[in-house]
Amino acid sequence: MLQLIKANHSDINRIAELAKLIWNQHYISIIGQDQVDYMLDKIYNYKSLLNQLNELNHLFFLITQSGKEIGFVSINSSNEEDFFIHKFYVDQHYANTGIGTQILSQLESIFSPKTLSLTVNRQNFKSINFYFKNNFKIKSVEDFDIGNGFVMNDFVMFKTLS
Repeated sequence: MLQLIKANHSDINRIAELAKLIWNQHYISIIGQDQVDYMLDKIYNYKSLLNQLNELNHLFFLITQSGKEIGFVSINSSNEEDFFIHKFYVDQHYANTGIGTQILSQLESIFSPKTLSLTVNRQNFKSINFYFKNNFKIKSVEDFDIGNGFVMNDFVMFKTLS
């Protein structure tokens, strides 16, 4: 059974562990090991995750399948209608099983958003196709300088819900 379990401070280390596992599974072929290591160190360290949870008001959820933690998602909104998915990561051993679509459906049920938005690397074809399949559209093309000579080359995608 697939569940989204709201995470709190005590789950931060587990989120960091899942990020390390999933990023190393999925992103090395897209952005390379150096950028993966940099982003894990910058975004997924304890202090940064705590800041995202407390100061930036990101809601984190652990994704569990039959009681096993297999990923996580973070989301927030400034107006309770338009939500931004900051993180949406699933262990690649569970990819292509319909879990991602189920997670999106659960998020839509929990928050009843008017819109969902997110960014995705322009070379992450697998994820882009997943979002297209789930009725997301490309809104814009953006490049984000994240420091240390690294740039995130992303699509900003969105989905309008009724």
